[in-house]
Amino acid sequence: MGIAEDLLIFEARLKELITYYEQYFIGLEKREPLKLLEEVERLARRYAAVPITNTMYKHRYNGLVARFNSYRQHWSRILREIEEGRYSRDRFRAKLHEGTRGNATTTDTKPHRSPQEQEVERIYSELQEASRSCHVSASMSREQLTAILEKQRPILAQKLGSNDVQFRVVVEDGKPKIKASMKHKQSNE
Repeated sequence: MGIAEDLLIFEARLKELITYYEQYFIGLEKREPLKLLEEVERLARRYAAVPITNTMYKHRYNGLVARFNSYRQHWSRILREIEEGRYSRDRFRAKLHEGTRGNATTTDTKPHRSPQEQEVERIYSELQEASRSCHVSASMSREQLTAILEKQRPILAQKLGSNDVQFRVVVEDGKPKIKASMKHKQSNE
Protein backbone atom coordinates (compact mmCIF):
# COMPACT_ATOMS: atom_id res chain seq x y z
CA MET A 1 0.00 0.00 0.00
CA GLY A 2 1.24 3.49 -0.83
CA ILE A 3 1.22 6.68 1.13
CA ALA A 4 -1.93 7.95 -0.66
CA GLU A 5 -3.96 4.95 0.56
CA ASP A 6 -2.46 5.20 4.04
CA LEU A 7 -3.46 8.85 4.28
CA LEU A 8 -7.03 8.04 3.20
CA ILE A 9 -7.22 5.32 5.88
CA PHE A 10 -5.66 7.65 8.48
CA GLU A 11 -8.19 10.39 7.71
CA ALA A 12 -11.16 8.00 7.78
CA ARG A 13 -10.07 6.41 11.08
CA LEU A 14 -9.45 9.83 12.61
CA LYS A 15 -12.98 10.98 11.68
CA GLU A 16 -14.37 7.76 13.12
CA LEU A 17 -12.36 8.24 16.33
CA ILE A 18 -13.60 11.83 16.72
CA THR A 19 -17.19 10.61 16.37
CA TYR A 20 -16.72 7.82 18.91
CA TYR A 21 -15.14 10.18 21.45
CA GLU A 22 -17.98 12.69 21.08
CA GLN A 23 -20.50 9.87 21.57
CA TYR A 24 -18.53 8.65 24.60
CA PHE A 25 -18.51 12.11 26.17
CA ILE A 26 -22.26 12.59 25.79
CA GLY A 27 -22.96 9.08 27.08
CA LEU A 28 -24.03 7.24 23.93
CA GLU A 29 -20.93 5.02 24.01
CA LYS A 30 -20.22 3.26 27.30
CA ARG A 31 -16.48 2.78 26.80
CA GLU A 32 -13.66 4.96 25.61
CA PRO A 33 -12.59 3.87 22.06
CA LEU A 34 -9.09 2.75 23.10
CA LYS A 35 -8.52 0.18 20.31
CA LEU A 36 -9.37 2.70 17.62
CA LEU A 37 -7.18 5.27 19.41
CA GLU A 38 -4.23 2.83 19.28
CA GLU A 39 -4.84 2.21 15.58
CA VAL A 40 -4.90 5.95 14.80
CA GLU A 41 -1.73 6.47 16.89
CA ARG A 42 -0.05 3.73 14.85
CA LEU A 43 -1.14 5.41 11.62
CA ALA A 44 0.15 8.76 12.89
CA ARG A 45 3.58 7.28 13.68
CA ARG A 46 3.87 5.30 10.43
CA TYR A 47 5.59 8.07 8.45
CA ALA A 48 7.10 10.03 11.36
CA ALA A 49 10.65 8.80 10.64
CA VAL A 50 10.20 8.34 6.89
CA PRO A 51 10.96 11.30 4.62
CA ILE A 52 7.97 12.09 2.40
CA THR A 53 9.18 13.51 -0.91
CA ASN A 54 5.81 14.53 -2.34
CA THR A 55 5.00 17.90 -0.74
CA MET A 56 1.23 17.42 -1.12
CA TYR A 57 1.33 14.13 0.80
CA LYS A 58 3.77 15.58 3.34
CA HIS A 59 1.48 18.58 3.97
CA ARG A 60 -1.60 16.35 4.25
CA TYR A 61 0.17 13.93 6.61
CA ASN A 62 1.45 16.75 8.84
CA GLY A 63 -2.03 18.31 8.89
CA LEU A 64 -3.65 15.03 9.94
CA VAL A 65 -1.04 14.44 12.65
CA ALA A 66 -1.50 17.99 13.97
CA ARG A 67 -5.29 17.57 13.97
CA PHE A 68 -4.99 14.24 15.78
CA ASN A 69 -2.63 15.69 18.41
CA SER A 70 -4.95 18.63 18.96
CA TYR A 71 -7.93 16.33 19.47
CA ARG A 72 -5.89 14.05 21.73
CA GLN A 73 -5.07 17.00 24.02
CA HIS A 74 -8.74 18.00 24.02
CA TRP A 75 -9.82 14.46 24.91
CA SER A 76 -7.20 14.20 27.66
CA ARG A 77 -8.46 17.43 29.20
CA ILE A 78 -12.08 16.25 29.13
CA LEU A 79 -11.16 12.83 30.55
CA ARG A 80 -9.27 14.55 33.38
CA GLU A 81 -12.31 16.79 34.08
CA ILE A 82 -14.58 13.72 34.12
CA GLU A 83 -12.29 11.97 36.61
CA GLU A 84 -12.26 15.07 38.80
CA GLY A 85 -16.04 15.54 38.50
CA ARG A 86 -15.69 18.93 36.83
CA TYR A 87 -17.00 18.06 33.36
CA SER A 88 -19.89 20.46 32.71
CA ARG A 89 -22.06 18.13 30.59
CA ASP A 90 -21.90 15.49 33.30
CA ARG A 91 -22.76 18.02 36.00
CA PHE A 92 -25.61 19.42 33.91
CA ARG A 93 -27.04 15.94 33.21
CA ALA A 94 -26.54 14.83 36.82
CA LYS A 95 -28.37 17.91 38.06
CA LEU A 96 -31.23 17.24 35.64
CA HIS A 97 -31.47 13.62 36.80
CA GLU A 98 -31.21 14.71 40.41
CA GLY A 99 -34.05 17.17 39.80
CA THR A 100 -36.33 14.53 38.32
CA ARG A 101 -35.56 12.05 41.09
CA GLY A 102 -35.73 14.72 43.78
CA ASN A 103 -39.17 16.00 42.79
CA ALA A 104 -40.93 13.28 44.79
CA THR A 105 -39.09 14.19 47.99
CA THR A 106 -39.07 17.96 47.57
CA THR A 107 -42.77 18.24 46.82
CA ASP A 108 -43.55 16.40 50.06
CA THR A 109 -41.64 18.91 52.22
CA LYS A 110 -42.67 22.09 50.37
CA PRO A 111 -46.17 23.47 49.89
CA HIS A 112 -47.86 22.09 46.81
CA ARG A 113 -46.92 24.09 43.72
CA SER A 114 -48.85 24.41 40.50
CA PRO A 115 -47.50 22.77 37.33
CA GLN A 116 -46.58 26.23 36.01
CA GLU A 117 -44.57 26.99 39.16
CA GLN A 118 -42.82 23.63 38.90
CA GLU A 119 -42.03 24.30 35.24
CA VAL A 120 -40.60 27.75 36.05
CA GLU A 121 -38.49 26.21 38.81
CA ARG A 122 -37.20 23.49 36.45
CA ILE A 123 -36.39 25.96 33.66
CA TYR A 124 -34.75 28.36 36.11
CA SER A 125 -32.51 25.56 37.47
CA GLU A 126 -31.61 24.38 33.97
CA LEU A 127 -30.89 27.96 32.90
CA GLN A 128 -28.63 28.54 35.93
CA GLU A 129 -26.70 25.31 35.31
CA ALA A 130 -26.40 25.95 31.56
CA SER A 131 -25.12 29.47 32.29
CA ARG A 132 -22.48 28.06 34.64
CA SER A 133 -21.42 25.42 32.12
CA CYS A 134 -21.08 28.10 29.41
CA HIS A 135 -19.24 30.44 31.80
CA VAL A 136 -21.90 33.11 31.31
CA SER A 137 -23.51 35.07 34.12
CA ALA A 138 -27.23 34.38 34.50
CA SER A 139 -28.87 37.77 34.72
CA MET A 140 -32.51 36.68 35.05
CA SER A 141 -34.41 36.28 38.30
CA ARG A 142 -37.20 33.74 38.85
CA GLU A 143 -39.72 36.56 38.75
CA GLN A 144 -38.41 37.83 35.41
CA LEU A 145 -38.44 34.30 34.01
CA THR A 146 -42.03 33.80 35.21
CA ALA A 147 -43.10 37.07 33.59
CA ILE A 148 -41.42 36.20 30.29
CA LEU A 149 -42.90 32.70 30.17
CA GLU A 150 -46.39 33.91 31.05
CA LYS A 151 -46.18 36.62 28.38
CA GLN A 152 -44.91 34.20 25.72
CA ARG A 153 -47.19 31.23 26.53
CA PRO A 154 -50.41 32.63 24.92
CA ILE A 155 -48.50 33.98 21.91
CA LEU A 156 -46.83 30.61 21.35
CA ALA A 157 -50.06 28.70 21.98
CA GLN A 158 -51.73 30.71 19.23
CA LYS A 159 -48.73 30.31 16.91
CA LEU A 160 -48.44 26.53 17.49
CA GLY A 161 -52.21 26.01 17.53
CA SER A 162 -52.17 24.30 20.92
CA ASN A 163 -52.14 25.22 24.61
CA ASP A 164 -49.73 22.35 25.31
CA VAL A 165 -46.57 24.47 25.14
CA GLN A 166 -43.43 23.34 26.93
CA PHE A 167 -40.17 25.19 27.44
CA ARG A 168 -36.67 23.77 27.57
CA VAL A 169 -33.15 25.16 27.92
CA VAL A 170 -30.68 24.63 25.10
CA VAL A 171 -27.17 25.92 24.46
CA GLU A 172 -26.62 27.60 21.09
CA ASP A 173 -23.44 29.39 20.07
CA GLY A 174 -22.11 28.99 23.61
CA LYS A 175 -25.12 30.74 25.18
CA PRO A 176 -28.08 29.25 27.05
CA LYS A 177 -31.44 29.92 25.46
CA ILE A 178 -35.04 29.01 26.24
CA LYS A 179 -36.89 27.23 23.45
CA ALA A 180 -40.57 26.42 23.21
CA SER A 181 -42.31 23.48 21.57
CA MET A 182 -45.52 21.52 21.82
CA LYS A 183 -45.69 18.93 24.57
CA HIS A 184 -45.40 15.38 23.38
CA LYS A 185 -47.70 12.88 25.00
CA GLN A 186 -45.47 10.30 26.70
CA SER A 187 -46.68 7.11 28.22
CA ASN A 188 -45.36 5.70 31.51
CA GLU A 189 -42.77 8.38 32.16
